[in-house]
Amino acid sequence: MNSKGVIRILGFVIGLEGIFFLLPTLIGLIYKEFFGAAVYFATALVCVLVAFLIIKVFLKKADRSKGFYGKEGFVATALSWIVMSLIGAVPFRVTGDIPNYLDAVYETVSGFTTTGASIITDVESIMHCNLFFRSFTHWLGGMGVLVFILAIMPMAGGSPLSLMKAESPGPTVSKLVPKAQKTAMILYGLYIALTLTEFLLIVFDPSINVFESICHTFGTAGTGGFGVRNNSVASFSPYVQVVTTIFMLLFGLNFSFYYLLLLKRFKEALKLSEIRWYFGIYFGAVALMLIDLVIKGFGFGKNLIAVFFSCASVMTTTGYTVADFGEWPVFTHVIFFTLMFIGGCAGSTGGGFKVARIILLIKQIGRDVRKQIHPNRITTIKNDGKAVSEEVLASINRLFITYVFILVISTLIISLDGFDFTTTFAAVMSTYNNIGVGLGDICVGDSFSMFSHTSKLVMILDMLFGRLEIIPMLLLFSPSTWKK
Repeated sequence: MNSKGVIRILGFVIGLEGIFFLLPTLIGLIYKEFFGAAVYFATALVCVLVAFLIIKVFLKKADRSKGFYGKEGFVATALSWIVMSLIGAVPFRVTGDIPNYLDAVYETVSGFTTTGASIITDVESIMHCNLFFRSFTHWLGGMGVLVFILAIMPMAGGSPLSLMKAESPGPTVSKLVPKAQKTAMILYGLYIALTLTEFLLIVFDPSINVFESICHTFGTAGTGGFGVRNNSVASFSPYVQVVTTIFMLLFGLNFSFYYLLLLKRFKEALKLSEIRWYFGIYFGAVALMLIDLVIKGFGFGKNLIAVFFSCASVMTTTGYTVADFGEWPVFTHVIFFTLMFIGGCAGSTGGGFKVARIILLIKQIGRDVRKQIHPNRITTIKNDGKAVSEEVLASINRLFITYVFILVISTLIISLDGFDFTTTFAAVMSTYNNIGVGLGDICVGDSFSMFSHTSKLVMILDMLFGRLEIIPMLLLFSPSTWKK
């Protein structure tokens, strides 16, 4: 283990977070929240100072011959997200907007992991600087902080792809171009372009001001869902809601799709099976929910935007809401739980198990059925015309088993709080899949503050396990990782 290399990465992360603290400092000055601005500025200075000391010591003394590879990449990623969250919680606690530090950590982890599960009961009473930072954490966490670091600076020693593999969601992570740094730059270029486009489309709408437009766009881009109003998006105009629906779906797509479009390889982009499945599942869910609502007497026209919006919000794991779907029929709730599990595409800012993995799991089931009929036939599973290695298929199976195991254990622990099954299971699904909205007692507009400290700790771990897709966190807690 190249421990000094890992610590050096942590130094860069702490320094970068310190620099980013200057943005809420500016927001605090604009809105004359001088105490909040002072807190963020002081925290920024401390972070930059600590980062300088770490980098000055470990940059010179780190053993470059050890390199920086897979194990170091996963450990550095897991530690970076934990450290970012612990530091990011400090301004919430010091300003008094979140008096309890554990709650502040919960809110910050929820922000960076783009979960959006909040413990705040009255969002509109929070300082603007804190509202900005909690939404900005969504934008940073959506594409990944370490991917951002790779985009702005070269990394000497080892393979920087190990960091991208640990932080980027999907069955496999590959470079769009030969150099990992150039890939990171392309990803963030696309990310920024989509973010600016959404902001420009909604900022001039009279139902939303400039500050709200910025925070709302950050939440949509990172598929996070922290709102700046107590009713989330319900009080925004239908136009803003429709634009948000479209961009939630766009940010839930694999960014490789956009890269192919940039290269004008339109046919290749449109033939991606994951994209077809993604929209097929989404529109199928919308159709089933609308039919059920009409049959049960809930009406069609008044629920049309709400169904399209809610399905996009849940499937992309954004978590914004425009309607109280807790009052909808049970059938729609089952669809929501299904979409929670599936999630967005690999290589997107969305959470969940990912559409690409669902496709390969289904293909494996089909292959196993066919092998019962033709035992001697050797069948290769293909995706987009390329053979999928048995190693990738095995890793998906292992991840699924581990996913279910953590889901069951988390549900058992949180059930000790004594809430009904729907509330308990929805809380786990919401945090584990980085969605932020649930059912039962944590439905639209409700806070996660009612859970015990133990349950909040479990949900904090679930959010990190979900965003980093389990393996980096497991390696972090494995004793063998730290053996020489």
